Amino acid sequence: MDYQIILDELYGNPLHIGKIKAREYLREVFEFHIENTPYWKRRISSTRLDLDELFQGTLEDVFERIFNLGLAVDEEYLRHNWLEFVPTNYQGRIRFYQSSGTTRERAIGHWDRHYLKVLHIYLRQALDKIYGLDEIYNEEHQMRAIAHGPYGWYQDEISELVWSYGGILYFIGMETDGLKKVYAEQGLEAALRILDPLVRYTKRVMENDRINLVRSAPPLMALFEPYRETIETAIISGVGINHEFFEILSRKFENTTLIPLYGYYLFGDLVGIHKGNEFWYYPNYPFTLIFPLKQEGGRYCIVKHGERGRIGIIVARPEVLVIKFEDETAIRTPPEGPFKWDGFGNPQRSMG
Repeated sequence: MDYQIILDELYGNPLHIGKIKAREYLREVFEFHIENTPYWKRRISSTRLDLDELFQGTLEDVFERIFNLGLAVDEEYLRHNWLEFVPTNYQGRIRFYQSSGTTRERAIGHWDRHYLKVLHIYLRQALDKIYGLDEIYNEEHQMRAIAHGPYGWYQDEISELVWSYGGILYFIGMETDGLKKVYAEQGLEAALRILDPLVRYTKRVMENDRINLVRSAPPLMALFEPYRETIETAIISGVGINHEFFEILSRKFENTTLIPLYGYYLFGDLVGIHKGNEFWYYPNYPFTLIFPLKQEGGRYCIVKHGERGRIGIIVARPEVLVIKFEDETAIRTPPEGPFKWDGFGNPQRSMG
């Protein structure tokens, strides 16, 4: 598979990709990895999978069929055998990234450098359409940003995004291993002790530059309260995003546009929409497919709109194919805003 062909023929307008195109693309990815990727060559040959049968019907039919065939990869197996998911003699430029480790033991996944371009196109168009960032930041008004987070894909992604607006970025890396558990069990003060360098350098930057965009996690937004008058945009992801938190934050940051994102090490960030009392997130089709699932009569089925189920994920790219359940539940949401496909809302993750 060739990313440039995908970018030229499929991804000219990422917000208008239909379900039929997504299904056709997914089949191409399956065919490629069955022929070239050690794990899938071994796994599919043992099941004697008929792709013509698998890809009959709607995209939702195919998604359900994939999970009912038992093709989901166990989390622990993926964590310790990530090299089996790299296609043999793959010609792209691959970088391995770690998950943040905030909730559980770190996992490792890989990205082709072109996927950063794909992800950037999706993020940029969605953020401009929903939140109008291109109307706020331009040649006459420069974006001056600060971002907290782990090193890896996150740093690359936020850098490309800020630069695309002609902005400048302060990136302050943080050690996130086990951090959510510390925060949940011991509170913000204990978490901030772990993050002492981040706290000190954040204050130094905020005191010396006029930052107008911040990217951080909910507990760390307290660091920006003394400077709220200058902050025009706050992009937030991680534990603690809910309606109550956003209500409190919107009162403290009255003139700030608040943007929720959902981040994951295998596919990066997904853009969220604050819908009533809920937060709805939309994957970047066709590279990431997500539906909440439930079991009925021993089979998995996609829940109805508004129902809650366990999150099922298919990451389908030339460099990686991963099918897995996430240790998280969410409601299924209908298309909203610029997105032409279903999303998921109010995700709730088990701590582990």
